[in-house]
Amino acid sequence: MRRMTNLIAAAALALAIPAAMPAAAQQLIGAYTAFIGTDDLYNSSGARLTQPWQVLRQDRANYHRFGIRHAGDEWDPFFGSIENRAAMERMIMNGSMDPIARQNLLQGGATVFVRIYGAGGVGRYVDVTVAR
Repeated sequence: MRRMTNLIAAAALALAIPAAMPAAAQQLIGAYTAFIGTDDLYNSSGARLTQPWQVLRQDRANYHRFGIRHAGDEWDPFFGSIENRAAMERMIMNGSMDPIARQNLLQGGATVFVRIYGAGGVGRYVDVTVAR
């Protein structure tokens, strides 16, 4: 009976370790600070953006593609790629953002601190902090 219990415990541990490894393997692959200005609250067609990921994506497109930069905007090693900017929605949903931070971001006039986590150059999630 004891041997069976030990085998079951060993099997459970063997199954749990690989499942935990990808999360543990995630590392900080980039970070930046940006000021969310009026230009970041509207898409290139002039429509008002309503989701945090849209505003953050527009901010990075403005910075990397259109050269629209505000005082406090920093370069980042990840969102220069249009594909990585397109992945931002998923990365924000997999990360974290306080509801008040979300509201402040959507109002503009705030500074964001973004940390990008992933592995092998592939972003998995972002953590966003917003300050007024």
